Amino acid sequence: MKFFVNWLAEFVDLPEDPEEIADLLTRAGVETKNVETRGAKIDNVIVSQITASSRHPNADRLSVCEVNDGSGTKRQIVCGASNYKVGDKVPLALSGAKLPNGTEIRKSELRGVESEGMLCSAIELGLGEDAAGLLILSPEAKIGVPIGDVFPSEMILDVEITPNRGDLLSHFGLAREIAALTGNTLKSTPREAKIDIRKTGVTISAIRECPFFSARKIDDVKVGPSPQWLRAKIESVGIRSINNIVDISNFVMLELGQPTHAFDADKLEGGINVRLARDGEKFLALDGKTYSLKPDNLVVADQERAVGIAGVMGGEETGVTDSTKNILLEAAYFLPASVRRTARNLNLPSDASYRFERGVDPGMVLRASQRATELIREITGGTPAKEIATAGKIPGNPADVSLSYEKCDRVVGIAIKPRTVDEILTGFSLQKTSAAKMMKWKIPSHRRDLQRDVDLIEEVVRAFGVDKVPGTGRSRFTASSAADHSHNLESAMRERLVARGLSEARTSKLIPRSASAFSEKAIALRNPLSEDHVALRPSLIGGLLEVLERNIRAGAETVAIFEIGRTFIPPSGKEERHLGILLWGNITRAPNWRSQTSRGLDLFDLKGALECVIPDLSFRPAKYPDLALAVDIWSRDQMIGFGGQLSTTKSSAAGPVLIAELHADLLLVVGESAKKFRELDRYPSITRDIAMIVPEEVSHAKILRAIQEPMEPLLERVELFDLFTGESAAGLGPERKSLAY
Repeated sequence: MKFFVNWLAEFVDLPEDPEEIADLLTRAGVETKNVETRGAKIDNVIVSQITASSRHPNADRLSVCEVNDGSGTKRQIVCGASNYKVGDKVPLALSGAKLPNGTEIRKSELRGVESEGMLCSAIELGLGEDAAGLLILSPEAKIGVPIGDVFPSEMILDVEITPNRGDLLSHFGLAREIAALTGNTLKSTPREAKIDIRKTGVTISAIRECPFFSARKIDDVKVGPSPQWLRAKIESVGIRSINNIVDISNFVMLELGQPTHAFDADKLEGGINVRLARDGEKFLALDGKTYSLKPDNLVVADQERAVGIAGVMGGEETGVTDSTKNILLEAAYFLPASVRRTARNLNLPSDASYRFERGVDPGMVLRASQRATELIREITGGTPAKEIATAGKIPGNPADVSLSYEKCDRVVGIAIKPRTVDEILTGFSLQKTSAAKMMKWKIPSHRRDLQRDVDLIEEVVRAFGVDKVPGTGRSRFTASSAADHSHNLESAMRERLVARGLSEARTSKLIPRSASAFSEKAIALRNPLSEDHVALRPSLIGGLLEVLERNIRAGAETVAIFEIGRTFIPPSGKEERHLGILLWGNITRAPNWRSQTSRGLDLFDLKGALECVIPDLSFRPAKYPDLALAVDIWSRDQMIGFGGQLSTTKSSAAGPVLIAELHADLLLVVGESAKKFRELDRYPSITRDIAMIVPEEVSHAKILRAIQEPMEPLLERVELFDLFTGESAAGLGPERKSLAY
């Protein structure tokens, strides 16, 4: 997020050098990526006013403008933008000006019409990213003054805010952080909203997703351009000015971190109801697109239709326009998970959803509403209602957290004075409620990330300075643990399967509603992100089948995959580590370069893959509803899994699909056996060829017994490799044969 340094300075005294602010924040864990200097100190660029406009005679997309530059002489400028009207004040780059992007302005002729300069956009002047049209200046801007007087040099901090620090997504929030880190006092804080409350006109049908909602009527507003100071502030951090009502809403969000929204009150039908959307309900948003809503999308609705997607974006039909006379100002607290799910489902991120899904400060809701109301009254002349309509209850502060000085010293590694710890935590807006050995601290509403004592210790270290904590100077080694041993065995299991020709797959632990194979009783999620992630997988097979289908669609002829991962066993949700194997397709064997044969993978290939992991296996016939052929897999009198050939109704693959799933934790236990060692041989092994001529009736088995019966310890193996009998053995004598071993 971008922060305007001068805006921060309205809340807290800052170091003169913005680089010091950046370094301070970065050392405290709030990374500042960049410090930008913005301004428009460009020679020969002035404020001008468009006094007339006509179409270019030779180009449909160009227009010819007559502008007043304050010199008393009208200038003719050829312009390609279309977002202006006669009377607008815009930047004019005169001949000789050199823009930040390197463009040099000269008098020129464009399609046969002379142009005495160029009317500029914000991006051309280095004042923003908007390149859609001319930079429309405030009506208060004086004609003829240098553009640098309208946009003086300003410093912008580009700060990377982590998801757990939603309280920093505002200028007041970051100023509060800087005050805590520097020990400075905040110059001002948002005033407590003192206004009468009425419990009519607003209802909440989805109280879990929207704990609190407020709406305030403001009549007789005059919608128009914003004053220059307001435009400058919001545009300095990259938000385009729309009109004074919308700009005030954005200003309050940037200042206090609480999004608000203004409806055209005359376009609303009846009271406001915060409810879940109807399945397939259509909504036309402010971005001009129509969205089809789902039942888990939270909406703000009147008596007729949805008028806003809660926490994300308002509706086009009730948006504020130049003709709006009366508005209804919304300020609410929405459940972060609900806003996050809706924004992702609809692919509709917004500045408001960015803050709501990270968690806004519940204590700021009414204060932001009051701040916006005061600005609307001051800038637009509107008359606010004396009462504000509310529904629900503002969520309370997080639970108190206990912390002992001893644990703080132990975790940090050095002794920090108790007084210093107290001053740091107090600076972060915490209140000490107990002075006993085990201190209790009251957590402010904006710091919902502080839940444990180690969270408080982290705050102490951030403010104290990580660089002040000395290193130990020693290397410490920990003894091997059971977890290390289990990891080593799992790695060995992977290596064996890969050596066997299988590839490892990694699939999602969340499965779609459509998954059926081995997943009928899966544990459902309470708030699924999408239809593809609605339950926790009880088996690895479903994910491996999806991998198979994708590979088949990509043209694969053979799929041999495995996965080792966590499964969640219903109904308790107990986690188990499983090994899943899937084989499908053909295997090609090549005894030599002239002969290549191909055959389909079968149950014996699956058996071989399993036995390469653990040799001591036995298989017993079994029945499973999803398997056409099934076995239970046992080792050391313990069942460790199942396997077999998948039923044809469970896969569209042509040919047998072979699967197995084993309890990996049990597999690691039974697979671990005592290592056996034998003495290394002193001499290399020797092979001897012995040919025997024996009578025809003497069998090979009889000869083999005669060789093996003495149980000679040096004899390792006996193999028959040649046999001469019949006509080929005629030279041996009648009824004789030769056997070679």
